[in-house]
Amino acid sequence: MARFTEDEKIMRRLEQRFNKGVVKYRLIEDGDKILVGLSGGKDSLALLELLARRSRILKPKFAVVAVHVAMTNIPYQSDINYLREYAESFGVQFFHYETFFDPSTDTRKSPCFLCSWNRRKALFTVAKEQGCNKIALGHHMDDILETLLMNLTFQGSFSAMPPKLVMHKFDMTIIRPMCLVHEADLVEMARIRSFRKQIKNCPYESQSNRSDMKEVLRSLERLNPEARYSLWGSMTNVQEELLPEFE
Repeated sequence: MARFTEDEKIMRRLEQRFNKGVVKYRLIEDGDKILVGLSGGKDSLALLELLARRSRILKPKFAVVAVHVAMTNIPYQSDINYLREYAESFGVQFFHYETFFDPSTDTRKSPCFLCSWNRRKALFTVAKEQGCNKIALGHHMDDILETLLMNLTFQGSFSAMPPKLVMHKFDMTIIRPMCLVHEADLVEMARIRSFRKQIKNCPYESQSNRSDMKEVLRSLERLNPEARYSLWGSMTNVQEELLPEFE
């Protein structure tokens, strides 16, 4: 019987969770052309590899391309050559796209929102140019649960980031193939693969509440080791009769 090293066990578990998410939420169909937003962080590097490797199986047949969106007004020093070589090592075509935003044009929105919105706009532009019908984002289970907690706490809404979002207005579908992957496993994958860290020096990063929600999620898991699964299950187990009536 084959014996696996600890690193091999981590990679097998990660791929199993990745494949489970893809199949369970029907994220990939025959003939898809999927654009990966390759920021250079561990999540996007892992997503690119996992998607590229899955594209080599017989069915469904789909293609993958990658783009790095550079926000020129943020001092984020990406190693473009490294990202290009990484993508091409998996046979994935790589594109580099530059854009920017001016936080003074809309003071009602946070710089983080404006940056994210403009990056997303750039992804749609490149996806259309390359004939893609889907955009894959590198959000994992922790990201989705943190968003759920943030929306409950700050927005008063029970919502998160769905594994699949069909945007009919733009004729595009957003998918999150790593929706069932744990961030802890992605940290280990980054170590195993020796991902090269990109230099990020965002002046607005301290304004984000996400790092606080990471600690909230850890606290909940200290109370209940299965807390993440309970939170995930709650999103499809809404008992309306036990909630205030809608007015």
